[in-house]
Amino acid sequence: MPKGIVVYYSRTGNTKEMAQIIANAMNETDLPTECKSISDVEAEDVFSYDAIVIGSPTYYGQMAAQIKRLIDDLVGRHGKLDGKVGAAFTSSANIGGGNETTIMSILEAMLICGMVVQGDPNGDHYGPVSISKPDQRVEQQCRRRGQRVAELTKK
Repeated sequence: MPKGIVVYYSRTGNTKEMAQIIANAMNETDLPTECKSISDVEAEDVFSYDAIVIGSPTYYGQMAAQIKRLIDDLVGRHGKLDGKVGAAFTSSANIGGGNETTIMSILEAMLICGMVVQGDPNGDHYGPVSISKPDQRVEQQCRRRGQRVAELTKK
């Protein structure tokens, strides 16, 4: 049976809240999913999952160093994520704070690993974005992303 993981780094709790909403939606869509802080995940851990969703706050238009370290640790294991489903999300302090570049940098790494990434023609096309604390719109986008990841993974 396929399973998923949502990995996140969060300093203020905003990205963590988004991660929990996404993981809950994946579980509710019948894809058993864990939600873990990056401090509890090693690169080797992610290979046992069929869906991997990664969330990071936006720092200078980039992912947090903690998330980048996980991605860098995958380099020596190239090919082990081929065909798995991936997705990304972020939070920041500003609307023009580099949100899309942060998500795209995570998605680029996933694509290089051979992962399957699904865009969304509605709402946040690349992945959910929250400006500060997640509001109702962000919660809806996180639920939608979790559902779409779960449905794609089960296919």
